[in-house]
Amino acid sequence: MSTFLRFDSVGGASGDMILSALVALGADLAAIETTINAFFPETIRLASEPASGSGLHGLRVTVRLRGDHAPHTHPTEEWPDALPHGAHTHTHGHGHTHGHHTHTHGHGHTHGHTPVTDGPEAQVGHPPHPAHRGLHEIDGLLLAAPLPERARTLARATFRRLAEAEAKIHNKLPESVHFHEVGAWDSVADVVGACLALEQLGVEGVACGPLPSGVGTLRCAHGEMPNPAPATLELLAGMCVIQTDEAAELVTPTGAALLRTWTLDTPQPPAAGRPVRSAYGFGTRTLAGRPNVLRVTLYTSACPTETESDGLDRLEVLEANLDDCNPEWLGALTAELLERGALDVWQTPALMKKGRPGTLLGVLARPSEAAALRAHIFRATTTFGVRTHTVRREALDRQTVSTPTPWGEVAVKVGSRKGVPLTASPEHESCAALARRHGLTTREVYEAARAAYFSSTVSSR
Repeated sequence: MSTFLRFDSVGGASGDMILSALVALGADLAAIETTINAFFPETIRLASEPASGSGLHGLRVTVRLRGDHAPHTHPTEEWPDALPHGAHTHTHGHGHTHGHHTHTHGHGHTHGHTPVTDGPEAQVGHPPHPAHRGLHEIDGLLLAAPLPERARTLARATFRRLAEAEAKIHNKLPESVHFHEVGAWDSVADVVGACLALEQLGVEGVACGPLPSGVGTLRCAHGEMPNPAPATLELLAGMCVIQTDEAAELVTPTGAALLRTWTLDTPQPPAAGRPVRSAYGFGTRTLAGRPNVLRVTLYTSACPTETESDGLDRLEVLEANLDDCNPEWLGALTAELLERGALDVWQTPALMKKGRPGTLLGVLARPSEAAALRAHIFRATTTFGVRTHTVRREALDRQTVSTPTPWGEVAVKVGSRKGVPLTASPEHESCAALARRHGLTTREVYEAARAAYFSSTVSSR
């Protein structure tokens, strides 16, 4: 039984709201803090507090630096202003400057701490504000971090998408981009913390409902910008957005990047599922006409749509016609698809248009695995399309038993219907291993194992 998440937003989505919702759902915030502090240069503190609005109750998670008594907040949530190397310097509200140039937080961003650069307070008091990190620095941190592999992969993909969106807006290469807010300690903590929470909850796939969009303009380092922020709009391409009359940034670049990465890079949830529980993550801003809340719901895939009431399985068949694909790629593709959850894979010779020889690729899959398998077919072959249709299947109950032969034990896969064994297939690898050891053919061992199994079944009746 698989578990999936669905995010539904009323007031928007930001990195801290996503993390808040997942902690409210049951993720371990203390363990997340410990994991981040095991590799991150700044020492961070994660704290949660009850929050409510419009009759809904949940949590609000805040991120602090060690010794910082006020949470790091973004009056306009967050603005990851991409800066090419050597473009500007940043002058913060407290008068602290970085590097050779000047860059102001036009949206009124302020820090709740005073930088201390030397003396004992530099260790135990308020830490200095770190330089804004670029994609290379963040990726290096994540590669060396003691993170679960899936959490590391999703976090790296999230920052890669942020860099690509910012680079496109500024006509730069992703590697040449320096993040403004998103490269700072609090936003890195939001992204990594959210990916760790996803891993803790054992979630396989993520879906997202329509996201609200604000109106008006946003004040940022480069002046007035339309709302949503350009990078946010780039990240939301292909997702469903609903226009509101809120004059505020509702979905931040970090929130958009996380949700876009999770919905694209994890298996697509099934069309139907059983809700287990839901929770609410709250932001810090007070909106004019709606609560600033993000709901997350945990689902299981155990639903009658995959196993019909008559006992038949509902499965998906994926098909693609291939007439210009390297046969060596197809040789590896079968194993790759089976490793990714396909129930069966077959390749049928076909005569294509203009008399070209080709291959009909067929894949049998559960509905919950179909989207990820389609994505892999597109990546691994030259096809321009994958057809999908639903089939219903009755399958025998399966179990593997060990059967003695004159040369040793052989694993036999047995198929039964209503408790009655109907077929038995000795496992090829088990037969081949004994054959090599005793100088026999695989067929000799196979037939001996099959005969031994049915002989023992008849004698036990």
